[in-house]
Amino acid sequence: MKKIYPNVELGENVIIEDFCIIGLPPRGYREGELKTVIGSNSVIRSHTVIYAGNVIGTHFQTGHHVFIREQNEIGDHVSIGTNSVIEHHIQFADNVRCHSNVFIPEFTVLAEGCWIGPNVVITNANYPLGKNVKAQLKGAHVGRHAKIGANSTLLPGVTIGENSLVGAGSVVTRDVDANWVVAGNPAKFIKNITDIPDYN
Repeated sequence: MKKIYPNVELGENVIIEDFCIIGLPPRGYREGELKTVIGSNSVIRSHTVIYAGNVIGTHFQTGHHVFIREQNEIGDHVSIGTNSVIEHHIQFADNVRCHSNVFIPEFTVLAEGCWIGPNVVITNANYPLGKNVKAQLKGAHVGRHAKIGANSTLLPGVTIGENSLVGAGSVVTRDVDANWVVAGNPAKFIKNITDIPDYN
């Protein structure tokens, strides 16, 4: 049993498992008002909910119990792991990998080939419940082929440079330059990625 709302466009060979909801209208929209696209050869595993207005590329995969809010742009060969929550107005480039139990808030940008480890939390509000907080939300920008280690937290608006590596359990409070390795709370520069033998 699954629920597919009007104005959902599925490519060829898309597998949607039982108990999924696809094209659910967000608050303020009618059924079918926002078009939802899922590209060919995608696999949507059981209990996934995808809101309306998402445009998703080919070879997309979800784990089980994935929740994806409305109006995201998701490229080809993107994978989102079990129990992850993806908010709205997020850009996923091609070949992004999000592991299980990941939280990605609105206005985040995930560049091509970046890797988000399990239990990573990205934040977008400096002062939750503060005055005008909705108008001040700012997600992180994770650069091409950057890797965010398990259980790390990225604070609002930080930029993670391309090819950089954030060590497991880190709290990133400021921008990380390209090709850096950072770790700790707050995360600090450890070495350059080129100093790791055989990395990449």
